Amino acid sequence: MIKKRFFKTKDEVEVTFEYEGAEGVDSVSLVSEHNNWQPVDMPQLKRGAFQIKERLPKNGRFQFRYLVNGEMWLNDDEADDYVDNEHGSKNSVIDTTG
Repeated sequence: MIKKRFFKTKDEVEVTFEYEGAEGVDSVSLVSEHNNWQPVDMPQLKRGAFQIKERLPKNGRFQFRYLVNGEMWLNDDEADDYVDNEHGSKNSVIDTTG
């Protein structure tokens, strides 16, 4: 799940990234070009989902993926777009144009 919050007085967008936890999922990291592809751990909520909020510049497009249990790469079903990557798969894209 992806949720965007646009600010009238700031040139950034608060984006909530959420991965619904499944059986056997112990950790989820957000890996995105907005942070130089460095994994950022997503805290687990009481209801089992993993969630993180990031502030991204307005009017941008950023590729990202979820890294589950440190080994499985997944896309977000609610991404704005998908693009091919150099590994023969696709990356999710978040668009912050308001």
